Amino acid sequence: MIRPAARVLAGAALGAVAAGAAYRALTARPPGLNGLPGEEVWGRTNHRGEPVTLLEGPAFVAGATAGALLAPGLGGRVRAAALLAGAGAGILGGYDDLAGSADSRGFKGHLGALARGEVTSGAVKILGIGATGLAAAAIAGSSAPTRTGRAFDTLVNGAIVAAGANLMNLFDLRPGRAIKVGLITGVPLAVTPAGSAVVAAPLGAAAALLPEDLAERAMLGDTGSNALGALLGLAATRLGRGPRLAVLAGLAGMNAASEFVSFTKVIKNTPVLDRIDMLGRRPPAVPAPGVSVPAQAGPAPVADPAG
Repeated sequence: MIRPAARVLAGAALGAVAAGAAYRALTARPPGLNGLPGEEVWGRTNHRGEPVTLLEGPAFVAGATAGALLAPGLGGRVRAAALLAGAGAGILGGYDDLAGSADSRGFKGHLGALARGEVTSGAVKILGIGATGLAAAAIAGSSAPTRTGRAFDTLVNGAIVAAGANLMNLFDLRPGRAIKVGLITGVPLAVTPAGSAVVAAPLGAAAALLPEDLAERAMLGDTGSNALGALLGLAATRLGRGPRLAVLAGLAGMNAASEFVSFTKVIKNTPVLDRIDMLGRRPPAVPAPGVSVPAQAGPAPVADPAG
């Protein structure tokens, strides 16, 4: 019998090794698309206007899902749900990374465009992650004794997975921020009896990629941040009903607040949060007199808040 702590460590190690191997393989030979070289397909510029690669995202998805497939302590249904939640959110995020634009932002922007008959990549992602979240929740199942209770749990759990995926994307605007949020929120789940096995591989994969993110050589993008949030959400769905409802309320509130409040400004203006945010990062860029530093640049947006 493997002890719970050993299962978590084993799952985290599997996720870390798989994510590191995937990142090295992907960056050695970046995959091209439609005749474009891989460096151009996956290359972006960060908040400093410096080049980064989005291949950290696919590497995270590979590591987290491989870890979920091989990690001890997961039942068959939950293992399948983790594969669907992580891979589904990652694929949909990848579509938005490669096909998205900055024309519409947030739930309001994407769904407003959809109401006008314009199907944005962000709207596809929002609806797709909602559907995969519900499917993952249905596959994972519920211990409720009645059909009504099980249906209720599926709706709540699917919403948690989808809201978690979207919220994590909102933090991927500065080096290491999304991974730090993932680690801070994921570690408490790792010590719960029900959620520990689910969250182990994603935490290991995220920790393995954190140095590249902090060094501003790579970023999760929508691919990685959506997958990380979805898997953390799935781990939270293994909690009791009361805690799950509290988690859903918090996720819904923060997603709604993001339509009106800049998380980056809130973090910058809160000393404790700012210290955590800057931990391990390069100092902020100081422009020369008369020279302005763009917030972002490049062939595609660094991140698309709320989508």
